[in-house]
Amino acid sequence: MNVAATVRALETCLAQIDFFACMLFTDVKVHPSHPKIEVVPIPRLVSSNAYSQFLLQQLVDHLATPHCLIVQWDGHVLDASRWRAEFLDYDYIGARWPQFDDGHDVGNGGFSLRSLRLMEACRQPEFVQDNTEDTAIGRTNRTWLECQGMRFAPPALADLFAVERAGDLAVSFGYHGVFNMPRAIGIDNFWKVYLELDDRKTVWHDFRAIAKDIRHGSDGFSRLGRMIIDGLKPSGYRKGDCL
Repeated sequence: MNVAATVRALETCLAQIDFFACMLFTDVKVHPSHPKIEVVPIPRLVSSNAYSQFLLQQLVDHLATPHCLIVQWDGHVLDASRWRAEFLDYDYIGARWPQFDDGHDVGNGGFSLRSLRLMEACRQPEFVQDNTEDTAIGRTNRTWLECQGMRFAPPALADLFAVERAGDLAVSFGYHGVFNMPRAIGIDNFWKVYLELDDRKTVWHDFRAIAKDIRHGSDGFSRLGRMIIDGLKPSGYRKGDCL
C-alpha cells in the first residue's frame, strides 16, 4: 500500500545520495520516473508479520553491498550532510525507542541501516522469530546477535542517525513515522502525500500527533475534518472505493 508515497520517499533519498542500488519491493505494477529505482516484484505481503518475514528471511538474497538502508513510505533521508562514517562501524542502527530503559533501545526498523552479516544471521535457526522484525532484532535476539559479534549503535549515535519517537529532526540524518512528516517536510507537502495515499487509515493511529501540527497550517481545520472522515470509513477502504 501507499506505493506513490514510497516512490516519493525513495526519490527524496536519491536526490541526496548516489546509492549503489535502489530497490522497490512490491506486488503492485508501478513505473517510477526515476531511472535509479529498480522495481523488484514480490508476492503480496498481506500482514505486518509477512512483511517482517520478508525482511528477516528474503531481503538479504537481493543485496550486493556490506550495508543496506531500509526506507518505508513515511520516512527518508533528511540531510545527507549529516551522514557520519562511523555509522558503518555498526551492524544495526535505527531510531531509539524511548519506552525502553534496559539498554536494548536501538531501534526502529522503518528507517534503519543494517549490515549484510546481521541480515544473514537473522536466517540462522537460533534466531527467534517475532511478529515484528525490528523488535526481533533489537530486543528478542539482541543478546544472541551480540554474542555472534554484531554491534548495535549506542543510543546517542542512533539519535544522530534517525528520529522516530526520540531524537531531533534538526540534527538527524533521517527519520521515520508519519507523525513526524508535517515537521520534517512541511505541512503542505505532508498534505500532498496524504492525498496520494492508497490507504489513508494507515495514519489514523497517529491522528492526534498529526493534528497538533496541521491545524496550524493553511485550511488546517478543513484538513482535520477530511482526516476524520477518512478515519471513519470502513476498514479496508482505499482511495477510489465507493461507499
